[in-house]
Amino acid sequence: MFKFLIFTLLCLNTFSFLNSQTIIFRINDKDGYSLPGANVTLRRAVDSLKVIGSAEIDGLATIKVEKPGKYSYEVSYIGYETITNTIMVKEINTPIEITMKEAINLLNEVQVVSRRPLIRQDGERTIVDPEPLLGSVTNTLELLTSTPGLFVDDQGGIFLGNSNPATIYINGREQRLSSSDIANILRSLPPDNIQRIEIIRNPSTKFDAASTGGVVNVVLKKGVKIGRFGSTNIGFNQGKAGNRFGGLNIYDTGSKSGYYINLSANQNAGLDDLNSERRSNAPFVLLQKGDTERKEHNGFLGFGFNQEVNSKWSWTMDSRINGSVSKSNSTFENNTTTFEGKELTNMQNLVENRTPFISHNNDLGLIYKLDTANSDVNFKLSFGQSWNDNTQEYQNNFRFPQLSPIIGSGESQRRRTFILAQIDVTKEFKKDFRLETGIKSNIQNFKSAVDFLINDGQGGTVSDKDRNNAYKFDEHLFAAYGQISKNFANKVSLTTGVRFESTDMKGLQTIPSDTSFKVLRADFFPYLFISRDLLKIATYPMKGTLTYRRTLSRPSYQNLNPAITILDLYNYRAGNPALNPQFTNNVEFKIGFDDVEVLAFGKNYTTGIISNVLYNDPNNPDLTVNTFDNIGKTDESYFKFTGAIPPVFKYFFVVGGQYNHLKYEGLYNGSPISFTRGSWQFFTFHRYKFSSNTSVSLQGFMLIKGQRNLLELENFGQLNLSFNQQLLKKKLMISVYARDVFRTMENSFKLQQGNILFQGQQYNDNQRFGATIRYNFGIPTKKRNDDENTREI
Repeated sequence: MFKFLIFTLLCLNTFSFLNSQTIIFRINDKDGYSLPGANVTLRRAVDSLKVIGSAEIDGLATIKVEKPGKYSYEVSYIGYETITNTIMVKEINTPIEITMKEAINLLNEVQVVSRRPLIRQDGERTIVDPEPLLGSVTNTLELLTSTPGLFVDDQGGIFLGNSNPATIYINGREQRLSSSDIANILRSLPPDNIQRIEIIRNPSTKFDAASTGGVVNVVLKKGVKIGRFGSTNIGFNQGKAGNRFGGLNIYDTGSKSGYYINLSANQNAGLDDLNSERRSNAPFVLLQKGDTERKEHNGFLGFGFNQEVNSKWSWTMDSRINGSVSKSNSTFENNTTTFEGKELTNMQNLVENRTPFISHNNDLGLIYKLDTANSDVNFKLSFGQSWNDNTQEYQNNFRFPQLSPIIGSGESQRRRTFILAQIDVTKEFKKDFRLETGIKSNIQNFKSAVDFLINDGQGGTVSDKDRNNAYKFDEHLFAAYGQISKNFANKVSLTTGVRFESTDMKGLQTIPSDTSFKVLRADFFPYLFISRDLLKIATYPMKGTLTYRRTLSRPSYQNLNPAITILDLYNYRAGNPALNPQFTNNVEFKIGFDDVEVLAFGKNYTTGIISNVLYNDPNNPDLTVNTFDNIGKTDESYFKFTGAIPPVFKYFFVVGGQYNHLKYEGLYNGSPISFTRGSWQFFTFHRYKFSSNTSVSLQGFMLIKGQRNLLELENFGQLNLSFNQQLLKKKLMISVYARDVFRTMENSFKLQQGNILFQGQQYNDNQRFGATIRYNFGIPTKKRNDDENTREI
């Protein structure tokens, strides 16, 4: 692979330079407010070659053209008059200032809706507009579940179509949390607060190397419209249990500063079913059947402030506070039988959990603009903490043979502190050459303590030494990266760079015994991206891109925690402090247009796979332990496709799919394993507009022969339907919806490795029917009769 990179770079250096140009449009309304999502179409006069782009949240749209000359452009935004003009592009360009006027027939509307499609491609990012999905979701985790191309498992892991979970960012900053803690935060985050979802399947060196499964960046709204405005929403849905939610969002944006406040509260409840069969070295078969009734109350408070101090300096402050209290009651019937089916024992497990969770995260950003060509220095500082406690009471009733019950209770406490400091520098040079570099340091501290009591059989209690634990984990990561981007002849563009990361991890267990571990290592992660125009369809150029990157997956603090959590008399869960990082080399080739990915082919070579495994306890063959281990290596091949009709007609759809072929080789509990498996994932979204105010949406996915680590999944999927009606000049939206209409999210699973066979079915109360009501309000700023500005550059 390294020889391939060197050869590619040498070939590119034989090309002569092409004086391609970067044109920047700064798009605002008459009062100076940015208009994110405004569409820009640039057409070359000599051959009508069309290039399109859209404005980001700061109102800037950046478009690259091949050479100087005469161009015409069109800038459009729903609710505003379209602007057209002709420009002469020179070798040195300054931003084009576009000032848009509101259309006369829409002046009274507060809500401004852009023409952005549901999914569009923007460089390395796939941008998802959440607006069409809001009618059938109650929180951000459900929003991600409904996003085409994403899959969320029952543990809160989010996948982009491969065997590794994606890394979750909020506002461009990694959360560094376990899957369950991230799921808690996303469940409390209201979907109305989401500006956009960025899916980055092949992140560059600007992102942390721990992004093997890609990156999902949830970008929150901060206020980019005119004046004071906001929204309020309420809703409910009903499955076996009911959910309720409500929220309020307020934004106040001025020409140089603004603030926002987001409030929400919701109740999530459900009834989950599980049936399983387990065979191991134990001289019996374990059959389990039960259900878990859960109820969770979530609250969210978000607020922030931004200010443009002058033409060079600007700063932002964002804070988020998440809180929840969850309760669950589980009832399980456990039967052991002989291999011939004769009953040996019958036992009932009753478990009650109460888990309060609270976290806060505070982000401070400072930007210094070096010039008007998107060159800047970006300073970031983050500080966050979380508290996660659990109180549990359990009772094991022995029905056959009849024995005295085992009764116990206890508490667990988890504390986490996280600090991040980061500096990124971007410099744009002449002839479309860009340099990006930066450094980053983050510190994480995690502590946990478990204290349980168990009945002594004489009416008293004693300390439960099998459950009690005290554990401390410290992590310090340092990273530095450099990356360059350049356009060459023959319509070839290149981005390449390298990232350096050092890892310093320390773990210490003091109860039940003194054990410790330490990880100290340094690694380099190269990145290469090559793009070239292949052909033209109509006036749209089709591009081909080739990406290579190296990544890793570090074990989380929970995966390393050796604390024992007893699930029942036959099973317990524990972390593995001996885990090593997992490394992946990825190569991907894809073709598509500037804003749409059509086809992609790729390979993942992974070593040291971190997998969830089920082993026999080495000291007691009657017990199994649910833990993590490095099991070997995989060779994964995949291809994916996407097709769509643009959202300019009454009917709009997106459809896509991905095929993965996995080959495993390694050791499972000391025994060799080797197997292959292919799986398909399909997704689709359809919307039909009966009128400008009435629409119906259909969204769904299907997973065929899925694979999660060594767990084989049978076919399952979900189909969601929503009917949406806008009233009061589109300020009020009422949605009636159904999720998992045909109850097809029942998941059958199977693990068969070594002497372990674990199989069963589970269903997590996904079928729901509900309604939401959203009302948008606002006070627009006073209008002036300014003229739009256009000029030659």
